[in-house]
Amino acid sequence: MKSETPQIRPVIRQLDESAANRIAAGEVVERPASAVKELVENALDAGASRIGVAISKGGKALIRVSDDGWGMTGADLPLALSRHATSKIDGSDLLDIRSFGFRGEALPSLGAVGRLTITSRAEGHDAAQITVAGGRGGEVRPAAGNRGTVVELRDLFFATPARLKFMRSDRAETQAVIETIRRLAMAEPYVAFTLTDEDEGRVLFRADAEQGELFGALQTRLERVMGRDFIDNALPIDATRDALTLTGFAALPTYSRGTAVAQHLFVNGRPVRDKLLTGALRAGYMDVLAGGRHPAAVLFLTCDPHSVDVNVHPAKAEVRFREPDAARGLVVSALRHALAGAGHRASSTGGAAVLNVARPEPFADQPLLRPAYQSDYRPAPSWSAPRPSAEAVSTAFAFQAPPEMPGFAEAPGFADAAGFATASARVEPETAVPDDAPLGAARAQLHENWIVSQTRDGFIIVDQHAAHERLVYERLKAQAESRGIAAQALLIPEIVELSEGDAARILAIADELAGLGLVIEPFGGGAIAVREVPALLRKLDAKGLIRDILDDLADQGASDRLKARVDAVLSSMACHGSVRSGRRMSAEEMNALLREMERTPRSGQCNHGRPTWVELKLSDIERLFGR
Repeated sequence: MKSETPQIRPVIRQLDESAANRIAAGEVVERPASAVKELVENALDAGASRIGVAISKGGKALIRVSDDGWGMTGADLPLALSRHATSKIDGSDLLDIRSFGFRGEALPSLGAVGRLTITSRAEGHDAAQITVAGGRGGEVRPAAGNRGTVVELRDLFFATPARLKFMRSDRAETQAVIETIRRLAMAEPYVAFTLTDEDEGRVLFRADAEQGELFGALQTRLERVMGRDFIDNALPIDATRDALTLTGFAALPTYSRGTAVAQHLFVNGRPVRDKLLTGALRAGYMDVLAGGRHPAAVLFLTCDPHSVDVNVHPAKAEVRFREPDAARGLVVSALRHALAGAGHRASSTGGAAVLNVARPEPFADQPLLRPAYQSDYRPAPSWSAPRPSAEAVSTAFAFQAPPEMPGFAEAPGFADAAGFATASARVEPETAVPDDAPLGAARAQLHENWIVSQTRDGFIIVDQHAAHERLVYERLKAQAESRGIAAQALLIPEIVELSEGDAARILAIADELAGLGLVIEPFGGGAIAVREVPALLRKLDAKGLIRDILDDLADQGASDRLKARVDAVLSSMACHGSVRSGRRMSAEEMNALLREMERTPRSGQCNHGRPTWVELKLSDIERLFGR
C-alpha cells in the first residue's frame, strides 16, 4: 500500500465462484498446452484406448479432445464442472494417487476462462451435452454421440484477455502442444494418439496403439516418438532397489543434445519435471559428457504411491519423495552401470556425420552429376598437398620412441599394460580380422593421429590420443577408488563461518567428503574447520568449495562437485600421460590399443565427451561413390 493511502480497515469478502475459478485457472492452465494436458489426462483416466486431439491457432481458438473411454451420464456433467469434484479419489487418502488427475480443478478452470462444451455418453445411457462460458454454465441437454467424451474448448482466455498478451505465436504454442502429446504418448504405449491442425488440415502427430509386452511396446513407441536414431543409440535401463524400480532407455554419451529437450522423466507413469531427478540424470552422465551437452533419456521411476507426493503443485509436474536419496541413488547407479556396460560403444550417427562431410559438393556453376563427355566439364580438384614420395610412404609407419609421459611413475601408461612393441614395424594389410574383435584389425595410421581399422563389413577411424586418454583415465580412477584419495593435512585449519542450518547440512555428508580427501569438523556454533584437503587439489579454495557444495545440496539434495574436481585432475593427468598426436605407432601398438578399448568401460568417448571412434559401413561408402 502507498503511504498516502488512508488507513482503512480492509473487509474480508467471499469471492464468488466465477472469480475463484479464474484464479485457479491461473495455476492449472498456463497456456493451450496446459489445457491439452489436463483434458488428455482425463481421457486416459477414463480408460480410453484412442484419443484424438484437434487444435486451431495453436490451441488458442480451439482445442477438441475426443476419447472412447467410459463416458459420463447427463447427471454427471454439472458435477464435473464443480470445483474439487472428481471420481478418482474419495478424499480419505491424498497419498494413494493412482491416476493422472485427482484435484477436480481442470474442467471448472477451463470453463471459467474459455467457452467449454462437453458431450459424453456412458454405456447404457443416452448422450448428453453441457456448455459453460466464462464461468456461466448452461443446462444439460440431449445430444448424439458414441460411448466416450468429446470436450471442446474455444476462445481460450477470452474471459481473461490480459492472459492473451502472454501467449506466444501460433507456431510456438503448436509446438508446445505437440511436445505435451509426445510425453503422454510415451507414458501410455498401449493407447493410440492423433493430433491434427484444423487450420491446415494435416496430422501433426500420430501413434497407433502398440502390441506385445510392456518393454517391447515401450521401445516401439519410443522409436515412433523419439526416432530410430535414439533407439539405435540407447541403452536399456532396468534396475531395482528396495521398493523403487527404474526402467526405460538412456542414450550413449556421444548421442547428446545441445539442450535438455530429449530428457523425459516419469514417476508412476506421470510425466514430471523434477529437480532431483534431473540432477540425478546429470550425475549419472558426469565424466562422460562434453561441456554444454545434455543426455537423451526416457526413464520411468515406479514406487509405492505413498512414497511420493504428487500434490505439490496444481499442474502436478513436481513431486516430492519420502526418501529422495534412495530415488537419486537408484537413478545415478543404474545409469553409470549401464554406461560402463556399454564398453566401447559410440553413437552410430558418427558415421553419418563423417559421410556428410565427405560427400562431394556441386560446383557453384555446375550440377553435381554433369556428364563427363561435355567439353566444358571440369573434374573435382585433387589433393592440394603435394604427393608424398615413395620413401616418405615407406617410413610413414616406422616406430618412434614415445615422449615423456608425466604421471606414469604412479600410474603406468598404456604402453606398459598393453605390451606395445618396441621394434620397428609396419602395418600388415594381410592380417586377418579377428572374429571376436568388434573394432577390427589396424590397417594404417594417417597423419600420426588417426588409426584406420578394418572390420567384417566396413572400417573404423580411431582418434589414438582421445582413445588412449580415456583408457589411462579409467585406470587412474580405478586406482583412486581402490586406494582412496590421498589427503593433505593443513598446517593451520581453515575456518568457514556458516549458518547453523548450513553447518548441519554439510556435516551430514562429512563421511562422504572424507572419502574424497576433504576432512571437516564442527568448530562451534555455525562454524566448521577444514582439517585436510585432497592432495591432488594443490590450490584449493576450501571456503568457496564448501559454499558451492551447500548450493548443490539446497538445489538438488546432493553434490558431486568435489568428485568432479578430483576427476578433472585425474583427467588432466591422463591427458599428459597418453599417446600424443603426432606419434607414429606400429601395427602391434595400434591393435593393442583397439583390444584395450574393447575391454574398457566408457571407451567410446574421450574424457571430454567426444567420440573416440566412428564406423563407416561398406554400403555407406558404396553409396558415397555412387556404386
